Amino acid sequence: MFKPIFAALILNYKKMKKTGITLLALILSAGLWAQTTKWQFDNAHTSIEFAIDHMVISEVTGKFSDFNGTVMSNGDAFEKAMIDFNIAVASINTENTDRDDHLRGPDFFDAEKYPDITFKSTDFKKLSDKKYLLTGDLSMHGVTKKVDLEVSFGGIMTDPWGNTKAGFKLTGKINRKDFGLTWNKTLEAGGLLVGEEVSITARVQLVKSKE
Repeated sequence: MFKPIFAALILNYKKMKKTGITLLALILSAGLWAQTTKWQFDNAHTSIEFAIDHMVISEVTGKFSDFNGTVMSNGDAFEKAMIDFNIAVASINTENTDRDDHLRGPDFFDAEKYPDITFKSTDFKKLSDKKYLLTGDLSMHGVTKKVDLEVSFGGIMTDPWGNTKAGFKLTGKINRKDFGLTWNKTLEAGGLLVGEEVSITARVQLVKSKE
């Protein structure tokens, strides 16, 4: 008589324990999710620029004017944040119309066929109080490559209109040939018209979403 009752109590205890563990896991997950903060690029205070050697002796600089980005962080802590951004290739601007048209064309970016440059982070590692290493997949000209960018964190402030802002500076280098951008001309004196290594500098101001 007691064995069935005892067995039933044990079974009910195990069910309650399992339910309690599941409920606790859900509560913890909900708590972590509740801390997730969404940030967006404040385009009016953000720039994405590049520089590349020209004729060996100097550099040409340029920028993109059409872009957007999103950062998902754990509260105001950015380590391990998820970062995505998109750049419209057609918005390239080197302050020279003929050169910009050439860069948009098939010899370089082929913007009609590959209209976007995208980046999706795989890691955002904190190195020190103000320094991070951002690693992610950069897709350009139909090719995706892993890239590392050094990041300096400027801090968090509230603007006069009550918006919370965060500032970063990103720097890095890529080889354009890795992405299939291989066009070049050989100079009579030797060397190449356009360098292969591209320096990237992005000054990013984020604004915290109020949603």
